[in-house]
Amino acid sequence: MFLARITGSLISSHKVQTLVGQKLLIVEPLRVDEADGGALKGTGRTFVVVDPVGAGEGEVVLCVQGSSARYTPETKTLPIDAAIIGIVDQVQVKANTVFKKSDE
Repeated sequence: MFLARITGSLISSHKVQTLVGQKLLIVEPLRVDEADGGALKGTGRTFVVVDPVGAGEGEVVLCVQGSSARYTPETKTLPIDAAIIGIVDQVQVKANTVFKKSDE
């Protein structure tokens, strides 16, 4: 599993039938900033993921890759390698809160 921020969406008009109607998002994996340990920062990489949980742009999400992406009822028949399995509310490392979802 890894943490990621949703940076965009992807639209594909031609795809295999099992992906029709699936929401595809672009995410950037996150890591704890080693300089101060008090924030999450992007890794500079991007992944395309299927979103069965209804996440939105800018949110921090929990993602899985590989065969784990097909272990949910919503994704078990999809030809995918990465999926969102949760929307993150808060991340704590040791005693530091490095991310907290805003109450907007």
